[in-house]
Amino acid sequence: RCRLQASGGGSVQPGGSLTLSCTASGVTLGMYAVGWFRQAPGKEREGIACFSSRNDSTFYPDSVKGRFTISKDNVKNTVLLQMNSVNSDDTAKYYCATGPSCGSIPGTLYVAHYWGKGTLVTVSS
Repeated sequence: RCRLQASGGGSVQPGGSLTLSCTASGVTLGMYAVGWFRQAPGKEREGIACFSSRNDSTFYPDSVKGRFTISKDNVKNTVLLQMNSVNSDDTAKYYCATGPSCGSIPGTLYVAHYWGKGTLVTVSS
């Protein structure tokens, strides 16, 4: 019934930038908090950005704070992740998700009700 699809991944050199997008169908993103997560081989899934619809606040963990920016376009029903100054640690599969609110840990959702398919980002020279 609800579908989230992330796109925009690919290969990028260290220090470069790219933008990921997540388009929703069957759910109105303006009614929910939306977040981005990533998982690299051998690592735990990490919440890297959350946008709260309560007051349009954003939250990031230290690993990406100052480099990544999450934004939401309610008209297009799309959430974006602008990634700048990427490094090898950013290599991972990136996922978008939505839920009632952002979590207490910066970058996470309190509860993820909908989970989208991921897009792979590879940072290498």
